[in-house]
Amino acid sequence: MKELIIEALTENLSEVIAFVDEQLEAADCPVKSRMQIDIAVEEIFVNIANYAYGDNVGIVMIRSKVSAEPYSFKITFIDNGVSYDPLSKPDPDVTLSAEDRQIGGLGIYMVKKNMDSIDYQYLEGQNILTLTKRW
Repeated sequence: MKELIIEALTENLSEVIAFVDEQLEAADCPVKSRMQIDIAVEEIFVNIANYAYGDNVGIVMIRSKVSAEPYSFKITFIDNGVSYDPLSKPDPDVTLSAEDRQIGGLGIYMVKKNMDSIDYQYLEGQNILTLTKRW
């Protein structure tokens, strides 16, 4: 398991993506799966950076692991910000036109569609969100 502890600032996104991509490239992850993982990681990290700590700057702990047979990538985001379960909101109605749709929720919807599993827990004052992608 690899671990990255980083300030929850949008300007740190490139470091987070590099942390993830280094592991995926070493595991020979297919390009399509890597792109899907990168989109999910970006969405989750930027949401934490923008909303978890309000006007303050907090820390995000990112733990990840590549497994073989079958290949999979598991990544967990842990923060001490405001309790927020991204899975609790209903998915947006993507059959509606952009003008008729409510604002928000599309990013988490994309994460749900691109990852094989998503788990959220709030334990001991921490948001713990785990994403898994198999290939």
